[in-house]
This record gives sequence, C-alpha cells and structure tokens, in this order.
Amino acid sequence: MTDRFLIERAEEAMANSYSPYSRFPVGAALECEDGTVFTGCNIENAALGCSICAERCAIACAVAAGYKRFKKIAITSTGEDYCYPCGTCRQVLLEFAPEIEVLCARADGRYVSYPLRSLLPHSFGPSQLS
Repeated sequence: MTDRFLIERAEEAMANSYSPYSRFPVGAALECEDGTVFTGCNIENAALGCSICAERCAIACAVAAGYKRFKKIAITSTGEDYCYPCGTCRQVLLEFAPEIEVLCARADGRYVSYPLRSLLPHSFGPSQLS
C-alpha cells in the first residue's frame, strides 16, 4: 500500500470530523499488518476531556474489529503545518505498534514520515511491565 493511498483515506475520514470548538478537523488512516485499513476522525465534545482524536478513533475501530497489529498510520488536517499525533495518541500507538511508521501530512498533500520511537523517545510501554 502506498503512502499516498493511506493519506487519501485519512483525507476522506477528515471530512467526517466533528470539530465545532477547535475548527481543526483531523483524519487518520491506520494500516493493519494484513493491509486492512481503518479510518477515524476527531470527535469533539463541549466537555473537552470527552473528545477523541482521529488516531485513537481509528485504533478503537480496528481493535473493536479484532485487529491489534498495525504497520502504518497517516494523519492529516486542513492546516499549513504537518499534522503530528498528540502525546496521548503517541502513547496509545505505542501500546499496539511500537515500530509503526507515522505519516504526518498537511493540507497541500506534502508529508513527512517518522518511526514512532523517534516521536516518543524514552517511552513507557508494555515491555516495562513484563
């Protein structure tokens, strides 16, 4: 699967964003090891702590469908800057896919790619609890 394909799925998911408070729609597309793709969008709530990011939305959909092994995630928004996952999303990604590739896109379609470990150095995860 190409990076561009995954970014396009994230862009499609972004169209479903519910972001009336931040006005910052985000879409994510998560590629599983077998090539299955799950998408998510940010869903805000007036009680902001109840909001969910696009990345965690996609992960929740995948896990609910029985998938727990992920290869790559694309994240995009309407902004001029690259759309990086927040700290909470980085931690959730670590739980399932410490070696995942993270594609951070911006509105013009350009993107950068990082291994999750470079975005979350010195992390605490499942391996520390074994």
